Amino acid sequence: METFLNPQRLPLIELGSNFNLNRSMAIFKTLPNASEKPMSNPNSGRVIIENVTPDVDGGRFPIVRKLGDRIKIEADLFADGHDILAAELVLISPSKMTISHGFISLGPGLDRFVAELGVLDQIGMWQFKIHAWMDSFQTWIHEIEKKFEAGVSIKLELLEGQILINHAVVSAQEAGDVAGSELLGAYEIQLTDESISIEKRLQLVKEKKLHEMMSRYGPRGQVSTLDSARLLRVDRERSVFGAWYEMFPRSSAFEYGRHGDFQDLIRRLPEIADMGFDVLYLPPIHPIGTQFRKGPNNSLVAGPGDPGSPWAIGSEAGGHTAIHAQLGTLDDFHQLVDACSKLDMEIALDIAFQCSPDHPWLKEHPEWFTIRPDGSIRYAENPPKKYQDIHPLNFECKDWQGLWNALRDIFIYWIEQGVKIFRVDNPHTKPFPFWEWCLEEIGRDHPDVIFLAEAFTRPKLMKRLAKAGFTQSYTYFTWRNDKLGLTEYFTELTQSSCKEYLRPNLFANTPDILHQFLQDGGPVAFRIRLILAATLGATYGIYGPPFELYENKPVKPNSEEYLNSEKYEIRTWDRNRPGNLKPLIRRINHIRKGNPALHSNDSLKFHEVDNPSIIAYSKVTPDRSNRILTVVNLDPHQTQIGFVDVQMSHFDLSIDREYFAHDLITGDVYTWRGGKAYIELSPERTAHVFRIES
Repeated sequence: METFLNPQRLPLIELGSNFNLNRSMAIFKTLPNASEKPMSNPNSGRVIIENVTPDVDGGRFPIVRKLGDRIKIEADLFADGHDILAAELVLISPSKMTISHGFISLGPGLDRFVAELGVLDQIGMWQFKIHAWMDSFQTWIHEIEKKFEAGVSIKLELLEGQILINHAVVSAQEAGDVAGSELLGAYEIQLTDESISIEKRLQLVKEKKLHEMMSRYGPRGQVSTLDSARLLRVDRERSVFGAWYEMFPRSSAFEYGRHGDFQDLIRRLPEIADMGFDVLYLPPIHPIGTQFRKGPNNSLVAGPGDPGSPWAIGSEAGGHTAIHAQLGTLDDFHQLVDACSKLDMEIALDIAFQCSPDHPWLKEHPEWFTIRPDGSIRYAENPPKKYQDIHPLNFECKDWQGLWNALRDIFIYWIEQGVKIFRVDNPHTKPFPFWEWCLEEIGRDHPDVIFLAEAFTRPKLMKRLAKAGFTQSYTYFTWRNDKLGLTEYFTELTQSSCKEYLRPNLFANTPDILHQFLQDGGPVAFRIRLILAATLGATYGIYGPPFELYENKPVKPNSEEYLNSEKYEIRTWDRNRPGNLKPLIRRINHIRKGNPALHSNDSLKFHEVDNPSIIAYSKVTPDRSNRILTVVNLDPHQTQIGFVDVQMSHFDLSIDREYFAHDLITGDVYTWRGGKAYIELSPERTAHVFRIES
């Protein structure tokens, strides 16, 4: 069901004093008639500022980067006439420190300028502004040189230059820069000293020190300013690089059939950390409702011992801030968080804004739900499917402010318990203005919190959620299994404008999605998808035990639901079953951590292969000190051969010298020469992850 909000009855500013209303709701204004349009001030800034990049919807949403990144801001800057332009980028950090960077022209006649920023050293929301003006000093130098070369007297022009420098002297004095004002004063005196030759005075005005001082203190006249400050959100490293491991804590027990708890999970942590995972993602850990509880394989009737779905949240024991009693206490949860931290791991908690019929909110706040004409509360439906064990919330209810604040406070509660990563269930079924407000409210005080949007929906909705503030996004990776689909999709993710705001998290499987490729391809298909997820994306995840153990039986033909799904029952897994995938998972995660090229998506490049069943792609660090070339056989059943176009210049390789391809999976080293490399991949050896060495 689509949800629409009435902007006339949403005074969102009441929800938070720092909430930016203009960025959250459209404001419609009537344009004046032509006769009413005010005249422009002829003394206002004459420089036009256009086409600023990077950019997200004309500055409507922030661009995103991670801590330690550098960034280039480009803009078209031009004006009437032939004056030389100057511009500065004013950067405001989250701590309100102001930093200025000058713009540099990208070439004569292009009217394109660039400012390269230093390292972004604070997480949180940055701002940047652009100021541009006619550079009277540089224009003066240009004109005086032309006249001198043409043999025209420049005596009057030297007096004009004196006036410009005198202006800078005064500005330096007002700024308290005594040394600067004295230096400028010396230049001013020499410029009009007729005992000094014209040629020498012209050399003086070209000196670097003078240019630096005039750039700082010279007259600017009327300054043009970018229409509005642009936003730049800087997140921590985990927002871009990490490996996620999903498991149900109730299935963590070591004894068959027993309900697992947090203490069992703590005992499991060393095994998960040893495989190289950074994030342990847990489905909802809250009390589960009993009314309309689902049974095994999503059956409508549950037996006496059936645990129900963790996403049917709430019982008499509490709601979204309570813990299911069989999992343990809040103290047990704190021990789990601490145990993860000691292993350099983090907990990611699933947050699902929906309620079971037993959730306390149905009695305390029935107004937060949709009431049907017969007085009943609407439950979730996706015809012909009915989810009687779940009630959606009504974000347009009369007490929408109370509801929104309560939902925000759920996040804040778990942040206070030590959780800094949240996977949000079905955010695309909640209003975008809510997410803009909620994530901005939380990000202001907790900029280190990461939000993953679980939204397998239409592209525009997924992108809008990323723009609204979600740190990471699920993707269509699960359904991209052929070479063309993978190439086109990841080119879009890494090379189009969405790279400025959407960070992909590639899950090879989830409790909801057992793709046909895994069902048909057996263990080889699992190896293929693991390597693709872990090397195409800087952040990836697996739904743990079923993936390790090649679980690939659907509940019925043409279904992506697992048979005997953990969503509805407790499973006991033999994690050390012979032939399991753990050794390869461990190796791949070790490769990821040891090769900085795999820590981002910016450099992803696809390489031509003369076989549609083989895909090849590379990632490199900016200085080319780490160069990774991955080649994968997408056919889980047959051996495939082909020639890969290495693209020598991409790796800074010489065409007439040998170089080496070190397979980081097996340790084998291949000696190559030239731009074509022969590849043969079988179902037993389905991929190479080469480090290119020269």
